[in-house]
Amino acid sequence: MIPENSNIFLIGLMGAGKSTVGRVLARKLNSRFIDSDHALEERCGVKIPTIFEMEGEAGFRKREAQIIEELTQEKGLILATGGGSVLLPENRRALSERGTVVYLHANPIELWHRTKGGEGRPLLQNGDPKAILENLYALRDPLYREIADHIIETGKPSVNQLVNTLLMQLELAS
Repeated sequence: MIPENSNIFLIGLMGAGKSTVGRVLARKLNSRFIDSDHALEERCGVKIPTIFEMEGEAGFRKREAQIIEELTQEKGLILATGGGSVLLPENRRALSERGTVVYLHANPIELWHRTKGGEGRPLLQNGDPKAILENLYALRDPLYREIADHIIETGKPSVNQLVNTLLMQLELAS
């Protein structure tokens, strides 16, 4: 099916389902799953919003790049990345060179519905969340597409349907 030591990196905006899909995918492939945001929180000993508050987005992105650099060097890993991880060229390069990149795509309106009231999303705290998501989408969608080996629409299907679609695409590509 999928080579044993290959990595699968999930990218997409917040609320696209990277962590949820990643966990199910890892179970089905008997692989290790890591969420880069959770790994960063563990390393720093504080939640993402606290890092943003103390160091700003630039400080957070620097820490995120260190985690991505380390994790992408592992083998047999399913990695859910933070939505903004593609902003830095070094992250895009590490992801595209060290594994199969899957863009979980959803439109900004769907993402807004999924993230409404969501704590821990510092970029949505200052202003109109719907407008912020539309702006993030406009900026990041081309970057996601630039490095994606596969694009999966996350609109209506259940998580299991999404994972099965992804597995079929990965199998066809191998």
